[in-house]
Amino acid sequence: MDDHAGGPHRHLSRRSLIASGALAAGALGASAPAIGAAFGGSPARAAAGVTKKITIYAEQLPGNLFGYGLAPGQATVPGPVLEMYEGDTLEITLVNTTTQRLSIHPHGVDYSTDSDGSPFNASFNNPGETRTYVWRSHEMVAAAGRRYMPGSAGYWHYHDHAMGTDHGTGGVAKGLYGALIVRRRGDILPSKQFTAVFHDMMINNKMAPATPMFEANLGERVEWIAIGHGNLFHTFHLHAHRWADNRTGMLEGPSDPSLVVDNKDLNPGSSFGFQVLAGEGVGPGAWMYHCHVQTHSDGGMAGIFLVRNADGSMPPGAEEAIHRFQGHTHTHGS
Repeated sequence: MDDHAGGPHRHLSRRSLIASGALAAGALGASAPAIGAAFGGSPARAAAGVTKKITIYAEQLPGNLFGYGLAPGQATVPGPVLEMYEGDTLEITLVNTTTQRLSIHPHGVDYSTDSDGSPFNASFNNPGETRTYVWRSHEMVAAAGRRYMPGSAGYWHYHDHAMGTDHGTGGVAKGLYGALIVRRRGDILPSKQFTAVFHDMMINNKMAPATPMFEANLGERVEWIAIGHGNLFHTFHLHAHRWADNRTGMLEGPSDPSLVVDNKDLNPGSSFGFQVLAGEGVGPGAWMYHCHVQTHSDGGMAGIFLVRNADGSMPPGAEEAIHRFQGHTHTHGS
């Protein structure tokens, strides 16, 4: 299981909403696979300028949480990973099954004011209401003076912008958020995806030792999407793994000047993503990910990245490390 906190339907890389031209004309269901995901290193290819239609259900969950899901009864915190290629359009029909006003607002893509997802533009779902939001994307284009206007490719996110306040403060606090990826054609696709949302003193609205334990086998290509929400400033640190601080997390050649990091600021409203090969250079084991603000990690902002052996078996010492983590007393930081 990719995310122990998310339930058995949280195999995000198998259900990512990135589609080839053959799938683009219709609605994509919850079981739609990521194109090329099974190969864990194949380049992304898709027809240009396709429109993908999906339905998302906003639902109330136990513990006074709310979530987005791709089918009734499948809402999770965080919501499903939404994906598109530069040049594609994503047409989202949001079904509000709750008694609360809410919406869905994206970062990083193009949209008109009626798809803004904010009460400021009268763009939201009243209780029980269904509404369609249209998100567009574009490729980079040449501009004057040997410059280029950037495209939409990047690791972005989406969230509520209407529950509680006109900025969706209540909805975000209760779990209405998720990852949005815009890929450039030729990007390498992962085998697995993990979404980690740092919100105040929680990760995916949980505190250690109940935070998600993400799993992969040795050598699998893993994609992390890190998102910041709330009112506190954080950093994201992944033990024993590192990535290039650029759009994809990978170097484009021996002269690529991108700084290689294993810790990066993750502040409210920000997001980034990267790919790593699980256990590359270090081997299998129970590796930690956490906020590196010391009082935050002490207070429960930590989780486990379990890298199993290549055959899926548990590596020596990993079970003991997991038990130590589960038994550790975290003190509330500030």
